[in-house]
Amino acid sequence: MRTEGTGPDLRHHGDAEVRDDGAELVDLAVNVRADTPPAWLREELAGSLSALAAYPDGRAARAAVAERHGVPVERVLLTAGAAEAFVLLARALKVRRPVVVHPQFTEPEAALRDAGHSVDRVLLREAEGFRLDPSAVPADADLVVIGNPTNPTSVLHPAEAVVRLARPGRVLVVDEAFMDAVPGEREALAGRTDVPGLVVLRSLTKTWGLAGLRIGYVLAPPEIVAELARVQPLWPVSTPALVAARACVGPRALAEAGHAAHRIAADRAHLVAGLSAFASRGVRVVAPAEAPFVLVRMDAAAVVRRRLRERGYAVRRGDTFPGLGEEWVRVAVRDRGTVDGFLRALSDALP
Repeated sequence: MRTEGTGPDLRHHGDAEVRDDGAELVDLAVNVRADTPPAWLREELAGSLSALAAYPDGRAARAAVAERHGVPVERVLLTAGAAEAFVLLARALKVRRPVVVHPQFTEPEAALRDAGHSVDRVLLREAEGFRLDPSAVPADADLVVIGNPTNPTSVLHPAEAVVRLARPGRVLVVDEAFMDAVPGEREALAGRTDVPGLVVLRSLTKTWGLAGLRIGYVLAPPEIVAELARVQPLWPVSTPALVAARACVGPRALAEAGHAAHRIAADRAHLVAGLSAFASRGVRVVAPAEAPFVLVRMDAAAVVRRRLRERGYAVRRGDTFPGLGEEWVRVAVRDRGTVDGFLRALSDALP
């Protein structure tokens, strides 16, 4: 189904749940991996401070990202987090009919609207498990944006289905901000150079706890990278962020991220099992979940969220995502002890 219009608050994000009066709550609203950045990465960042007098030089970090994905360096653009990449795409690309596949992260649509574009939405349906149907995307769309795995649904679309969205004359933007939390990064398109118009966005802020540092990157055909770079400000990525980029795509980091992905999968299974125990009380989890968060439907979700806050827990409201309503919440995956405490609080909070 396709729709235009606005409606939900596209600028609301999970961090709003834990600001101000929510600062002391157990954070299940933000999708940043807990207990990060690790000590070795903090040491790398601290070591970069002695170089702050010099202007940032991104060449080594860019080369490291290119090597990590096996692509030429001309296909890499470093950005101040993946969110900056959405702004660059909206400003640089001369598109006539951009389409965003929802529910998903709302910044791509917000950036496109801010840049003056009229945006169409393709709404994936709960009845179909929020799975992608490539035929639902209008044939004349010249920019298509989709997340994989998708925030907030936690759905991992098959790479084959996503590739079916590509065609000559169309830019296909795939937000893979959470792909490194998927064991083996199965269904990833990062590094593919055979898909026309493919732009893959990656974030290093989620897995490594660097939301305050802002670092991500774009993998795209050289001509698109050049267009994006033309609208990017000078020195957009700080020296500490460049150090983080190099460190987080190195062998040690990739091995650690791989172990973390398996741990997240086990913790997610524990969370899903606990939530499923409340099925008789109107709780339903979108399955199969593949990201470090789950999307949950429940009766009187707004009331439940308030009661959870009273009991010390913050979850992400779902009604700011196009295609969802007030009955939805997103819950981040945490360790079993934290999850068990949350489930006890949820039991008390449910009607």
